[in-house]
Amino acid sequence: MILTWLYVPGDRPEVVAKALRSGADAVIVDLEDAVPVSRKEYARAATAELLQHGPPTPVYVRINALDTPWAGADLTALAGLHGLSGLRLPKITAPEQIGAVADRTGGVPLYALLESALGVERAYEIARAHPALRGLSLGESDLRADLGMSADAGLDWPRSRVVVASRAAGLAPPPQSVFPDIRDLEALAESCVRGRGLGFLGRAAIHPRQLPVIERAYLPGAAEVTAAEEIVAAARRAPGAQALPDGRFVDPAVLAGAERVMALSRREPRVLT
Repeated sequence: MILTWLYVPGDRPEVVAKALRSGADAVIVDLEDAVPVSRKEYARAATAELLQHGPPTPVYVRINALDTPWAGADLTALAGLHGLSGLRLPKITAPEQIGAVADRTGGVPLYALLESALGVERAYEIARAHPALRGLSLGESDLRADLGMSADAGLDWPRSRVVVASRAAGLAPPPQSVFPDIRDLEALAESCVRGRGLGFLGRAAIHPRQLPVIERAYLPGAAEVTAAEEIVAAARRAPGAQALPDGRFVDPAVLAGAERVMALSRREPRVLT
């Protein structure tokens, strides 16, 4: 179960090495926005070398957008490497793009990043485009620019759209997009609480100091675990809809939620604090 994803620039191998020791559940090596044009080829070669040696932490690679001159070379260089856990595809707007990449990569897990109004509008079609697609995510910075948003509240509908589309297509819950201020950890925590309430699971980070905050926000607290244990125990004693002594009503949907909490509670914390 991945709760923390840490982005690192692919043209800085020393930073990638530190990220692999950060305690993040997964590292995303970025060949796109974090890498200047002059260093695209170097970033690709350095990432391919890393993946040949079997990194100790799952490594996903965000390639360049499919309509750029670098995407084809990214796919050719990376697709067959055994250390690659998956490819993150930026700026996806159509289901056909997923199929085209899947045809070239031979079953490598794919993740679509929706970063425009058109991508969000087609979220469900993209989510069910190909069996190789394992998840959706929002690229909120680009989406803000595309929609001309000046307030975070404007993203509530796209966020819910991606959560619902993922569930409807049978995919895992999406992780939240990155929080751009690496200093304001209190605001990050508040944003994570809100994201969890919307149905996200985990979050991408751009600095290791964000990882413990994300993990704490997405792991259930003691009171939440206790409540879930009571619901599961009651369901085992008497299957079917019923009311607990404190008035809480237990039905299959409530039970499913409690079981999700229990599954999260069994996860051993990974992040170094």
